[in-house]
Amino acid sequence: MKLWLNLHLILSCFLLSFSANAQVYHFKTSSLSVMDKDEKGKWNTWTEFKKAEIIITLDGKKDRFIVNSKDLQLYKINKYLEKVTTENDETIGFECEDNTGELCYIMIITRKKENNRKQFYIIYNDLKMVYNITDYI
Repeated sequence: MKLWLNLHLILSCFLLSFSANAQVYHFKTSSLSVMDKDEKGKWNTWTEFKKAEIIITLDGKKDRFIVNSKDLQLYKINKYLEKVTTENDETIGFECEDNTGELCYIMIITRKKENNRKQFYIIYNDLKMVYNITDYI
């Protein structure tokens, strides 16, 4: 019983310290492009980038993303994925659920060979959106 209480206390302290270190990040975007599937299920091409100056918030304390577009988009983070680094890109991924309960993936990609340009992807089974990130606030 004493061992169980000690393990429980240690685990609780660890989880609290992890939560306390979670931070809030704000990204400013400049433009948006989308891609969807046609009636045969094949991906169309990306649209031309259109001006989209909004703020995207990663709230590590509440495990969610807030995309402050015309229609507010909320994404609950279900799982933090491992960072993947290649010669060309560095990708941080998240398995998410939007406010309607639909599953999607969010990725923040740094394009190393493009002057470290950053992009924010929201990926569904039939729709992809990408925002160009211009700054951190």
